[in-house]
Amino acid sequence: MRRMPSGFRHAAIVGKYQARGIRPALEEVAHFLVDRGLEVSFERDTAAATGVTDFEALSPQQMGQRCDIAVVVGGDGTMLGIARELARWNLPLVGINQGRLGFITDIPMGQHMEALAPIVAGDYEEEQRSMLEGDVWRDGGRIFEGLSLNDVVVSRGATASMVEVRVDVDDEFVANIRADGLIVSTPTGSTAYALSVGGPILHPSIAGWVLVPIASHTLSNRPIVLPDRGEVHIGIVSGKDVSANFDMHTLTSLMVGDQVRVRRSAFKVRFLHPRGWSYYATLRRKLRWYEGVV
Repeated sequence: MRRMPSGFRHAAIVGKYQARGIRPALEEVAHFLVDRGLEVSFERDTAAATGVTDFEALSPQQMGQRCDIAVVVGGDGTMLGIARELARWNLPLVGINQGRLGFITDIPMGQHMEALAPIVAGDYEEEQRSMLEGDVWRDGGRIFEGLSLNDVVVSRGATASMVEVRVDVDDEFVANIRADGLIVSTPTGSTAYALSVGGPILHPSIAGWVLVPIASHTLSNRPIVLPDRGEVHIGIVSGKDVSANFDMHTLTSLMVGDQVRVRRSAFKVRFLHPRGWSYYATLRRKLRWYEGVV
């Protein structure tokens, strides 16, 4: 984690534009930033869906090329979607939470002014989160590729029986697993789906992944923490309507013999937090660990 001394000049605003009544909140943040001397643009889909026309609308690529900070107003799903788009541009992200949990959109909406003012002036704490990249192979050819901040999930169809997968790490066989599915999670994703099916929480600074079976047929198939080097191969041995999900992007109807390959991405996501931000305090609040000092 680092504290950086420089301020920002051009902010992009990204919103959970499906949320009813979000436009006033987005415009409030935009005008707040303008009053502090920043040029402000809106992400293209956010502007179109909310009807905001007072600010320039930019594509994610244009945001990466022209902006030096992005302010995301919404929940963790909104952040996940734009983080994958902007990671290749190394654009830092600030999250203002209008969702429910908000592990990575950590500034409450009612506190955004006092939190944003020092951040845009250059007084903040920064952390970087690792990402996964992966692809699906069939008959020797790649048929799908994706990028994930949270996880890659291979799972059975809604009405089908369980799936059987073969797991290899690099060239070493690990196990055949019969279950409802299998999760490969980053430390960021360890507080998402992986946590709900019994996986451990990994601190974001740990260079590792969590491999978590979903409702395994064999109780001895337990979550395992792997180093985040090399490549995890998940081969489809049996199952119908099997899918692979890369955060919010899904490839349905995997076939027996298909293989999902997952590895560490060269890109990282940059998050900016108010000074004094604590990962452990976030866990206490979001998971309601109220015992002890809060």
